[in-house]
Amino acid sequence: MTSISRVLALACLTLFATLLLAGGARAADDFLDPAIAFRFEARMADPQTVEVRYQIADGYYMYRERFAFRAAGAKLGMAEIPPGKVKYDETFQKDVETHKGELIIRIPVEGSGPFTFTASSQGCADAGLCYPPQEHSARLDAGGGAPAAPALPIGANAPHMSTGPLSSQPAMDTAPAPAPAAPVQAGPAPAAAPAAAPAPSEMSRIDAVLQGGRLLTIVPAFILLGLGLAFTPCVLPMVPILSSIIVGEGQVSRGRGFLLSLTYSLGMAIVYTLLGIAAGLAGEGLAAALQNPWVLGAFALLIVAMAMSMFGFYELQLPSSLQSRLANASGRQSGGKLVGVFAMGAISALIVGPCVAAPLAGALVYISQTRDVLVGGAALFAMAAGMSIPLLLVGLSAGSLLPRAGAWMESVKRLFGVLMLAMALWLVSPVLPPMVQMLGWALLLLGYGFYLLRKHKHWVAMAAGAAFALLGGIQLVGAATGGRDALAPLAHLTGGVHQGLAFKRIKTVDDLDRELADTGGKTVMLDFYADWCVSCKEMEKLTFVDPAVQVRLANTILLQVDVTANDAADKAMLKRFKLFGPPGIILFAPNGEEIPDSRVIGYQNPEKFLASLARLP
Repeated sequence: MTSISRVLALACLTLFATLLLAGGARAADDFLDPAIAFRFEARMADPQTVEVRYQIADGYYMYRERFAFRAAGAKLGMAEIPPGKVKYDETFQKDVETHKGELIIRIPVEGSGPFTFTASSQGCADAGLCYPPQEHSARLDAGGGAPAAPALPIGANAPHMSTGPLSSQPAMDTAPAPAPAAPVQAGPAPAAAPAAAPAPSEMSRIDAVLQGGRLLTIVPAFILLGLGLAFTPCVLPMVPILSSIIVGEGQVSRGRGFLLSLTYSLGMAIVYTLLGIAAGLAGEGLAAALQNPWVLGAFALLIVAMAMSMFGFYELQLPSSLQSRLANASGRQSGGKLVGVFAMGAISALIVGPCVAAPLAGALVYISQTRDVLVGGAALFAMAAGMSIPLLLVGLSAGSLLPRAGAWMESVKRLFGVLMLAMALWLVSPVLPPMVQMLGWALLLLGYGFYLLRKHKHWVAMAAGAAFALLGGIQLVGAATGGRDALAPLAHLTGGVHQGLAFKRIKTVDDLDRELADTGGKTVMLDFYADWCVSCKEMEKLTFVDPAVQVRLANTILLQVDVTANDAADKAMLKRFKLFGPPGIILFAPNGEEIPDSRVIGYQNPEKFLASLARLP
């Protein structure tokens, strides 16, 4: 009886499996073969970049989180996958990101000669059918050119019926695999030679350096990148701050000046690195947080206090009791001074932090995606060290460049006091109305100009005083006649106001999706802007007014999102593109998909920006 029961159970199980497979086969007849639903191509876009292209049939979609790539014979970097459409998954109670239509993915590759490239993916049909994970392999040549062999699907099983879009584990299909479909070509036909691809962008090169994970390569590269940033408007203000500290000590030796500079630079570099790591791990931009009026106001007041000490109102230093303790602990009379200089450098990191240039953005994205604090932190610290090189040179030369103690030294100290006041005004200018900014500059310039004319009889000082007074008068006239630009106070009177690009402002991710869904066959440029963003102002006043740039963008829809408020909608928009703050420019193809390797992070002059726009179709 037991044997009969076993036979009946086996027969029922076989019948059930047969009916299930038959139903699955009939259902599959209504759906495309996966090789047709998700056509795969792979080729070398350039000797260092693999380009993967999926042609997704209408009514089908692919999951972003299911893409994976590996290579035998070469090393791959982080894949650049354009943002997809976010949809809510009822089965797993979470948002998932999906792609439809044409999808182009670029992957940096390190190697030389042929290698085997393998891509994994998974997709579903809108009608409710989900396919098992698919793998495709292609033989590529890192020396450039088309694949050496066609891309073949690996284990391309029949469609797997599923009522939910995506499971957290790969779908298991016990049915025997059907005969494989016809091979999908992994590159263009030999007769159609691909057009020369634009050179990799700065972000791609930075990402490739970080993905390599070799500190011996990362540290020197980011020191050089930091040195390049040292001459930007965000870093240059630290020079007068440090110079005023050195001048405040009177005549100093080269060694003492270098020690002060090194202490200041270490304070800036350490805090800058910690802020960057925190921002990368949190996935939030640090730029807007550091541009809080209270933060800017507190730092500006501290600089004003330093300026007052330059004018001789008091000696700015730590309390004597604390200085004594620090001196006793360190065995040096300058202990309290060095601690104060270190603290000033740490606070100065607030100046550098909001300047989201390409190297900073690359390091923050790397930290946020890999959680590799060692590599990302080393890159940030090396970049801060590069930015500190001019500061160290200021300290090293202090013993020979600064005048001897006496009347000249007093004049130099007052000059640096004025520079410190200018720094304070520059810091808070992002949160001040334009007219108030102009009046502030007018008051500062007129005051110092009249001081030089009244106190000094030397022709050099009198000429400088007349120049300062003239500049202050221009600011005053500009503010009184309706000017609102401190950099060009009389432009509205002379007709020198250049018309920039005319952007359409959007606010939310939904606004952007609506614009991208109806491009009318045009390309789209999305610009991230904020009132407190110095590089955004540079792009607006120097790059967007260039006639060649305007001609190049004549057939492009221009969108702009203002993230000044840093509210929930602004954060969601930044998170959509994994940006940590403005400036950032995203380029889209006419189909609404982001153009791979085309992002512009940080300021670019017209020539460099035109080269970036070369990626527009």
